[in-house]
Amino acid sequence: MEPGQEPAVGTVRAGGAEPCGDACADGRLAWGNKAQYLLSCIGFAVGLGNIWRFPYLCQTYGGGAFLIPYLIALVLEGIPIFYIELAIGQRLRRGSIGVWTAISPYLGGVGLGCLTVSFLVSLYYNTVLTWVLWYLLNSFQYPLPWSSCPLDLNRTGLEAECQASGPVNYFWYRQTLNITADISDNGSIQLPLLACLAASWAVVYLCVIRGIESTGKAIYFTALFPYLVLTIFLIRGLTLPGAVKGLIYLFTPDVQILQNPRVWLDAATQIFFSLSLAFGGHIAFASYNPPGNHCEKDAVTIALVNSMTSLYASIAVFSVLGFKAANDHGRCLDRNILHLINAFDFPEQSISRDDYAAVLMNLNTTQPERVARLPLEVCHLDDFLDKSASGTGLAFIVFTEAILHMPGASGWAVLFFGMLFTLGLSSMFGNMESIITPLLDMGVMSRSVPKEVLTGLVCLLCFLSAICFTFQSGNYWLEVFDNYAAPLNLIIFAFFEVVGVTYVYGMRRFSDDIACMTGRQPGLYWRLTWKVVSPLLLLTIFVAYTAVLAWTPLSYRAWNTQYAQFPSRQEKSYPGWVQAMCVLLCFLPSLWVPAVALVQRLAKRRQKQDAWQDSPSRSSHLLKDIRPAPCMAPPMHTAAPAWCSGWPGGLPGARAEKPAAPLKQLHLHSTSPHLLQAQVLLPRHLLAMSTAPEFS
Repeated sequence: MEPGQEPAVGTVRAGGAEPCGDACADGRLAWGNKAQYLLSCIGFAVGLGNIWRFPYLCQTYGGGAFLIPYLIALVLEGIPIFYIELAIGQRLRRGSIGVWTAISPYLGGVGLGCLTVSFLVSLYYNTVLTWVLWYLLNSFQYPLPWSSCPLDLNRTGLEAECQASGPVNYFWYRQTLNITADISDNGSIQLPLLACLAASWAVVYLCVIRGIESTGKAIYFTALFPYLVLTIFLIRGLTLPGAVKGLIYLFTPDVQILQNPRVWLDAATQIFFSLSLAFGGHIAFASYNPPGNHCEKDAVTIALVNSMTSLYASIAVFSVLGFKAANDHGRCLDRNILHLINAFDFPEQSISRDDYAAVLMNLNTTQPERVARLPLEVCHLDDFLDKSASGTGLAFIVFTEAILHMPGASGWAVLFFGMLFTLGLSSMFGNMESIITPLLDMGVMSRSVPKEVLTGLVCLLCFLSAICFTFQSGNYWLEVFDNYAAPLNLIIFAFFEVVGVTYVYGMRRFSDDIACMTGRQPGLYWRLTWKVVSPLLLLTIFVAYTAVLAWTPLSYRAWNTQYAQFPSRQEKSYPGWVQAMCVLLCFLPSLWVPAVALVQRLAKRRQKQDAWQDSPSRSSHLLKDIRPAPCMAPPMHTAAPAWCSGWPGGLPGARAEKPAAPLKQLHLHSTSPHLLQAQVLLPRHLLAMSTAPEFS
């Protein structure tokens, strides 16, 4: 290309990608613009866990002190692995199965495992959206249905269960879930939840029906609307009484708690799951990027936005929870004041909340016996702040109760559950891409079959599989899937991702690929974390997490109205068959890795035996066997490599003395046993496609 000449349509500049329109040079779909891609990755990473788990971890583990291990894990583990996924997906332009099979057929099980985990997570994740949709629909009422107890069957009084547990708990456990007292008792299907489940999957299908063409349009709303609602809640929350106390309680650092190893483990796992690593969704999203997109900037930007969103959400959530705690504390004082007024014949309204502590101290000094006989409660603000919860307990119990005490409660409920629904919906886009993109790359259906049909079949299968969560015992089963289906498997897959790229594919080749895409080689920080720090951290997390699972009893907390300490939930052990299912969920997706490797090994041995019989001599067979496999990128040269010839001047800073010859086939002159096993599937517009039988 002559100096000053404009690049042809569909070409990209190194380090600064331009959209290739609807499809890049190899015919693969492309994002409409960079904003769609960034918002999709942010929407996939920023999910419900940022709202209901990160604030809980901060509050539990020393407030601001928790940020120390969290940020360390982000720098040493989260961002490096995230960068690998974006870079390898963009370079190979395939979904998770195609990427890891291309790096080595023995790693194909990693892609299948990622697909399996994404399928399992999609089942229960969209069930949570079902509950959110049910609450959202019920929020268009005044008063809110969880604001008071209903009448009993005789209509002579209030429901006893509601009086004992409170209207918020009653609406969640009885009117929404209609939960059974034991996981072995499945009960019946709850038709309202079944209808909401169908509606949720219908919304997901309509949004992902055409892949990134449709999700790229919907993501503008689903990714940005939650930030608008969080800002509204933050502004409103800071004006409520008690909000500042909630924030002080949240971020007051307790450095001593950092001596607890569990803090570091939870920080490492939180950043890992918060970024949605090892699901395959980010690999799928990156595969639709132009080849010259600066994936390094993307990885750092998206990871920082995700972490800042967690902090931002924590401030908004705990400003409201601080208001709730202050309100509960005030009502506790009012009940005690009423007891004192009745017992000591004080005039009404003679004791204010501010005077309560002084009056009680005086009575304890003058009449301690009479005070001791009173049913006074212990009213400390910190005790009410300690009652914050995570997960569904925060969304459907604690926060909904806080909204009840806010003026215009119905409007705030609509905003809150609308925010949760869009948050979960944008995360579902990534989960579905983790499933559909690999299936399309594998060609599981004829190319004549529209993509909409495959997407519809996947959504239908997910809907039918998720019906089990609409039974009365569905909440118990959702907890089983949430606790055991993904965490351990994702850690295993991430370890194989890092090791596969740095040691099987090769750090030099991967560095050359990054230089091709971004215009510069990765620095020492990236190479050190990829080769040493991240693999060691993942191994440590795997060992620690496995130990925690082994030592933690396989139990659940049941909602049992016959329990002596009701409304506290009863701790029960899982039946033996449920425990077996927990173990199966922990390791079943990971079994794809050794299973595929074993199949590949047996197939290769069979090929060797066939080749031995057909070859005239053993020496010729051995020479054929050690022929190097094609590499994806050649070593860096002083002249601009041919595989960067589509960019003006090739690599920045490289000499382009003469036009590079067309690239035919590249071979890596190495006898490394790992590289000899690698059969790489190359993008058609960059390199000639490998003729290896696995990819023909």
